[in-house]
This record gives sequence, C-alpha cells and structure tokens, in this order.
Amino acid sequence: MHLVNKTFDELRIGQTESLRRLVTADDLYVFANVSGNYNPMHLPRHDGDGDGAVESVAPGMYIASLISAVLGTCLPGPGTLYRRQTLEFFDRVHAGEEIICTVTVTAKDEDGIVTLSTDITRADTGGLVLRGEAQVHAPVVKFDQDNVDVPRLVVERHRHFEALLEKAKPLPPLATAVVCPEEVKSLGGALLAAQESIITPILIGNPAKIKAAADELNEDISAFEIIEADHHSAGSIACKLVHDGKAAAVMKGHLHTDDLLRPMLDKQNGLRVGRRFTHVFVMDVPGMRHPVMVTDAAINIAPDLDTKVDIVQNAIDLAISIGSEEPLAAVLSAVETINPSIPSSIDAALLSKMAERGQITGGKVDGPLAMDNAVDIGAARTKGLSGDVAGHANILVVPNLDTGNMLAKQLAFISHAEGAGLVLGAKVPVILNSRSDSKMSRLASCAVAALHDARLNGLKAGEVK
Repeated sequence: MHLVNKTFDELRIGQTESLRRLVTADDLYVFANVSGNYNPMHLPRHDGDGDGAVESVAPGMYIASLISAVLGTCLPGPGTLYRRQTLEFFDRVHAGEEIICTVTVTAKDEDGIVTLSTDITRADTGGLVLRGEAQVHAPVVKFDQDNVDVPRLVVERHRHFEALLEKAKPLPPLATAVVCPEEVKSLGGALLAAQESIITPILIGNPAKIKAAADELNEDISAFEIIEADHHSAGSIACKLVHDGKAAAVMKGHLHTDDLLRPMLDKQNGLRVGRRFTHVFVMDVPGMRHPVMVTDAAINIAPDLDTKVDIVQNAIDLAISIGSEEPLAAVLSAVETINPSIPSSIDAALLSKMAERGQITGGKVDGPLAMDNAVDIGAARTKGLSGDVAGHANILVVPNLDTGNMLAKQLAFISHAEGAGLVLGAKVPVILNSRSDSKMSRLASCAVAALHDARLNGLKAGEVK
C-alpha cells in the first residue's frame, strides 16, 4: 500500500476525500472479537430481537470507525491524531450493503488543529447514514511511503458450508438409513440434519441405545422409524432399504467403517454399481475462495492406477454436484516433474493424459503437482507452471490413504477447516462421519449427499422424487 499525507501547511479549506466500503459479514465478526460487543443484533445468522429474522446490523461504532480510515490514510493521512469527534446516526447499515465515507476540511487553527465535516452515505441511494465533525492534530512532517502493510486476518467462518446448506434446504428431505446411531454425536448429527429438512432419518440399531442417546440430547424421536438390528446386520438392512426404494442415502453411525461398508460390497445384495468405492472429504478451509476436496482419505489404502481413475472421476462428479462449473483436479506428488523413482509422479502424469484423451470427463486434471503449486498461483508461477489447474485446484488427489488422511487432518486441526465426508461409487451417497466431527461437519455431509443425489436424479428445489 502506498500512503501519502497532507501536512498542516498543505491543507486547504474545502479539500475532500472519500472511501467506498462494502460491509461484509466478516467485518462484523472481526469487530465483535476486537470490541467484545457480542450483541446478536450485530452477528450474522443470529436473530437479535426475537422477531424471527436475522438482523446483521453493522455496529454504529464500526461504521463510525471508517471515518478514521479516511482521516488516517487519505486526508490529512499518516501522522493524523484524533482530538474530538461528534456523531449523529440517521440510518442503519447491514452486512452486504455498500457505503461511502467522506471528510471535508472546514477550518484550520493556528495551533495545528484541523476541523473536518464527516459524512457517511449509502452508495446506492445517497441516503445519509451518519453525520458529524472531527477535530484532529494534522501532521507537520511529510509522509510518502510504499509497502505499508498489516498482518492478514482470516476469519474462522465456514461460509462455503453455509452456502451448501442454503442450497440443500429447499430440496426434498433425503430419506437416509442411519446405521447404528447409538450415541449422542451420531444421533445428534442425523437429528440436526432432519431439523434443517435436509434428511429424513430411518434409524437402524439397538432401540434402547438409540432412545437413551435421544434422551441425553433431550430430543423426541417418536416421529422417526426405528428398525432393530445389531452391528452385524444393520448395514445389510440399510442396503435392503436402498434396494426397496425406501432410502436414498446411507449414513454412518456409531460403528466401524468396515462394518458399514462390508455388506455394501456384497456382490448380490450390496450397493456396487460399477466404479470402486472411493472417499472424498469436502473441506471448508477459512480463507480459501472455494471448497477444497481431498481424495481418497479413508477407503483405498494404496490405490493402483485403475482405482485412481475412479477416485478422480468420483471427485469430479461430486464437485459438479456442489456447484463447481469446471472442477480442477490436481494429482499430487512430492514434485511437479515426472520422476521414475517416485511412482506417484508417474500415476499423476498418466491420469492427466487420460483426462486429456477423454478417459476422465467433466473436469480438468493436471499432474504431477506439488501441494504448494496446486493451490497457490504464486508458487505455480515461480515454478513456471501454466494451465488451468496449477494454482487453482479445488480437488486434491493424493497418492495414498496415509497422505490423504494426514492432509485432511492438517487442514482441520491446523487450518481450522471443517470437513464433510462422503463415499461415492455406491448406488446412493454414503455419509461417512468421524467420531471427532463437529455438528457443522455432520450437517454439511448430509447437505453434500442431498445435493449429489438431487443432481443425479435431476431434482430441483420443491420437487419430490
């Protein structure tokens, strides 16, 4: 940032400067954290006055603080210090609205005090939001510098999952066989998705344990069907519900993943439809412009090339379902050049060529790419990499399960991402939650499954399958 000030001697009556600012939800969260003002009226997605509507009103003092942004960076600029400020509010500003803050020099005193009028108006209508007057100590030393910068802030808000939930809510609830929801977290995630009208759960397992978990949650589950089963038979019952057309998705409860998937792989009564079962994490990473998909991190331990073809294709299909117009899949390796001593680099090159020849469809595939130049355009340019994928990937195809699992957990526990887990390649989406998943992760997994099912079945909001 290049900053230049106007010293006291350079200031003239009538000089004016303006700053145009879009007020965002992140601004409101940052201000709440910095100021300690947690009034729900000012917090996005909260109903602060109990009228059933979300207010998202920008705090008055946040709006007023934009005056100091003009005074401190433009007019008079660097070196300016406040002496006095009056404020009169005429209207409220909400997240998503744009405003213009204008300051104008109205007087200069011999003691170095400068008086300025301060107005904030709406960018669209010109309506007055705030009016006041500022008195400042104007700078007396000239300031003219480049590279004035401050540390970057990342708000730990999962906006991509919030958007997916909004897209999923208008869809018909997805009938979902929930396998062994016999403890609080596994049952709670299903009930939360039901409350949001994303799924209609069919609860399969030990009725006494399911009801005990519901009691602990203080939830009434009398409206939901409960099918008695033990851990060995519950998965098979879920498969039968799918074959009978009673369930359009399966959700993992409190049981081991192997016990859930084993009956689905049965050649006669399972849910295989051609491709291999593959796992995808849809990760909402704070600061990223789009969701990031990591695959395969839970099922295929050391996939061969044929399996990797299905891993990539399944991920591309899911990316389209959640709104990616052109999925960009980076096949990861330790290097971005083909090295015969590194098998993952050879597989990556082959997958890239297969996509180029139409053996993988629906998106663009490039590899080998290292993690940095897959997601960061600066790193890609430094290495001289071109093409649509390098620096812009929204699908990260890992060499093996170890790599994928570690990458996903690093994103979750170091970068504070939330992850939605899904198994693809079956007749219906399989929601694969972890015991450590948060409520948002469980809810987002259901939303991703609902969106994928809707696209595969050509459904739109309000339609019934």
